[in-house]
Order: sequence, then C-alpha cells, then structure tokens
Amino acid sequence: MSGRKILIDTNVLIGLEDQQEVAPEFAEMLSSCAQHSVRVFVHESSVEDINRDMNVARRRITLSKIKKFERIAGIQLPPRSVLEASFGPIGKPNDAVDVALLHALDIGSVDFLVTQDQGIHTRARRHSPALAKRTLTVADAVVWLRATFEPRAVKLPLVQEVKAHAIPLHDDMFQSLRQGYPNFDNWWRTKCIGEHRPCWTVTIGGELAGLIVRKDESHAEAGTRYAGTKILKICTFKVKPAFRGEKLGELLLKQCLWFAQINGYDLVYVTTFPDQTILMQVLEYFGFEKTGENALGESIYEKILSGTQLKAADDDLFALARANYPRFVCREPAATFCVPIRGEYHDVLFPEMARRMQPDLFQSADGVGALSGGPRTPGNTIRKVYLCRAQTQTLRPGAVLVFYRSKSPGYLFSQCVTSVGVVEAVSTAEDLDQLVRLTAKRSVYSTEQLNQLINHRSTPVKVIDFLLVGHLEPPAPLTDLLRDRVFVGGPPQSICALPPERFAALRKRMNFGFEV
Repeated sequence: MSGRKILIDTNVLIGLEDQQEVAPEFAEMLSSCAQHSVRVFVHESSVEDINRDMNVARRRITLSKIKKFERIAGIQLPPRSVLEASFGPIGKPNDAVDVALLHALDIGSVDFLVTQDQGIHTRARRHSPALAKRTLTVADAVVWLRATFEPRAVKLPLVQEVKAHAIPLHDDMFQSLRQGYPNFDNWWRTKCIGEHRPCWTVTIGGELAGLIVRKDESHAEAGTRYAGTKILKICTFKVKPAFRGEKLGELLLKQCLWFAQINGYDLVYVTTFPDQTILMQVLEYFGFEKTGENALGESIYEKILSGTQLKAADDDLFALARANYPRFVCREPAATFCVPIRGEYHDVLFPEMARRMQPDLFQSADGVGALSGGPRTPGNTIRKVYLCRAQTQTLRPGAVLVFYRSKSPGYLFSQCVTSVGVVEAVSTAEDLDQLVRLTAKRSVYSTEQLNQLINHRSTPVKVIDFLLVGHLEPPAPLTDLLRDRVFVGGPPQSICALPPERFAALRKRMNFGFEV
C-alpha cells in the first residue's frame, strides 16, 4: 500500500466518467492509481458542482458514477475573508468549490489535487509555491505516478521482463526447483502468479535458459541482517545446466544489480542451496555477504547498495569497486583512460549498444544482430577483456576506462563514448598459447584472430581485464567531446590518459544511480 491520496476536480471526474472516449492520460492516471494503491477522492463540494450541470442526462450519469470514488466530507471551512486572503476572490458558486478543494489540499487531507482548471492552478500559485507544486494537471499526475512507482528499466540483450503467469509451469527449468522445494508448484501459483511477480528471463532458440523472480520487500518482511527501506529479494535465480558456460548467470546478475542501483534500492538479497557453488562464488565476488541460513537450510546472501559517492579508503581501488559493484571510484586517486575500439569488437563486448540506424532482417527486436548466432558470452559478462598493443605503461587496477567507438557507418553510436569500465588487471602475452590462457572466454576474438594479432608485430599484446560498470545514456558524440575538450584535436588512435579537467564532462553524463 502506498498510502498516497489524490483529490480529483469535477473536470477530471467528467473526463473520466462521461460518455465520450477517455483520453489516454486520464485512463493511465486512474489505472496507475489502482495498480499502486493510490486512493482517489472527490470532494463533497464537487457534488454541488455536478448538480449545477444543465445537461440532465449527463448530470444523472455522473452522479451515479461518482459513487465509485471515496469522498472527502465534513471539513469545516474558515471564514470567507480568510479563504479569500489565501486563495483569492470568491465571486461565483464555482469559485467556492475551487477554494474548498484547495483548502482540503492545504490542510493535508490529500497529497495532491488534480485539476485541468487553470484558474485553480493560479489560485494555488497565489497561495504559495509549495501548494502550487501539489496542484497537478492530469499529465503532471501521470508523470508523478510513473516516477514514483514505475522503476527505470534496464535493457540488456537476451533479457526480457515478464510476469510470472507468462512462464509455463511445465517448463523443465522447474524440475530441480521442485526437488529443493516440495511445495514449489503451490508457491508458484499462489505467490508468483497470484501476486503477478515480475521476472527476468533469458530465452535462447525458443527455450527458457535463465530466470530471476524478484519481489520488493520491507525490512520487516525480509528479516535481513542489514536494514533498508527499499529491499529487493531475488526469490528464484536459475540457469539451466545445458546453458552453463554461456555466462547467463553473470548476465542476470548484471541485470539485477544495475536495476537495483539505478532504482535506489538499499539492499539486494538472495538465498542459495549449498550445492549452488558457482552462484555463491559469483555472488561473493561481487560483494554479497553470507549473513545466515533460513529454515530450509539455504544460505542467505545480502548486498548493501548506496547512492553516495564511493571514495578510496586504501590503495586497492579495484577491490573496492568489485565489492561495491556497480559503484566505483571515479575521482582521484583513480586515473582515467579513453580506449578507442573498432565497431565489430564493440558490438560483441557491448551488444546492448550495437544499434543500427536501420535494423536489418537478421537483427533481434532490440537491434542486436550478433546474438542470434554469434558469440554471446563476451556480451553476457560483467568481467570482460580488451586486447591491444597500446604502449601505455600507466594502467593500473582500479583505473577508469571510457570506451570510444570508432567510426562505424550505419550505427547510431558511431564516433561516441558509449561505455565505462574499471581495470581489474593488465598483463602481456608473448605467444598464442599465453594469449589464449589469459583471455579464455572473456575474449571477443576467435582463435584465428588471436593468432593474427600475436603474429602481427613483434611487440607483446596487452591484455586488459575490466569490469563493465555502465553505459552512457545517451552516449557522448564526437562533436560534444571536442566542444567540451575531452578530446583535443580529434579522437584518440590509441589508449590515452584523460586528466580530471578533461574527464569532468563525461563524468556528468554518468547516470548510473550513484554519485560519481
């Protein structure tokens, strides 16, 4: 229950309830209020207003339908002189209704007044800026409802958001879950389907390959060691054994943590059985702490989130970023480097940013073509690797990387800084065997490409392991980068350092859900 209350004016009521087609914003407002338990009231003075309607048929219909809304009644109004001093002259019966609505708002009987009457908005501004902010149009109310109750979406390739009722219970994804939870089917029907719980799914080749079921909880419900006013529970976290090695668990974890961070959650927690060793290792790597066990013998893992700026407490900047992922140290002592990257490698490392100006027949719905048959794994991961022959010797763990996509005709983000990472490790490879061992499945390169790269020159290949922490939305185009002097003279041809004064403009674009 949100506990929020809005009061609607007569013109809004008529817009919702007369015999004409309901405008989309009116319908969305009422639907959103019902979905998020925002109580909608009408004022008893509105009944008087409706009774003055000369259209007898419309008056009868409106009076019958007003009964569906809660009513505010019995408020004792101050003397007329006091009301006029606060809200302006009262000359007509309609003016008295307008002032009664504003008075109900002013004394706190509701949180917001929704009206299309500009005269009421003028009176609210006359009273005070605070009251004017609480007097909304229908469009304003829709914006407030969306911002307050609808989470910001995180869209990653392969990941879809669906309700639990859209997932067939007979899918073999659930077989092992039934073994661990004898009452699983009943729980799925009554809790997941019955409560319309949101899920993230990964579907490959028409087959459900990965699943997260999530739920918002209070601290009293969660019973976690760490408190928080906004807690995200991961009820189910599952990847089918046939798809292990595709890094789908890391993809789903990225979806979960980015979503939780950008939507202001204080805590994320998940429970795991002792045999889920790979999941537990991944959770611990990214800062989840085992805080206990539940009645089923599952381990409870909790991760604290924060929107405050992460500052360096010691020299191990990468360990700090890993434990607090996706937050990272974005100012001194962390150095920043720009990494130019060719479009074909950018697409595989960051498929969510591979958006064509005109999608072709082989692209998926989100504009990512490589995912249908290409190498999915590097795009799924949080932990990635980049190979180059840059001569820089100053890259250190914890350094910030900003990736600049070089000119890529036909792509929306050609010649843009798109993505941000944090250096985990820097190493060099002298031969193919060493390069293969260092890159493994993090690499965007095939063995043939690795062979060409290692044999291209006599200098060793630099292997940069990094964590992807986010994407700029929107990416920073070359024109802005030159204007803001992030680049001087043109885009870089190799990895280059960005001093704080040149990095500042990019840092302002990092809307990742925490201060940078």
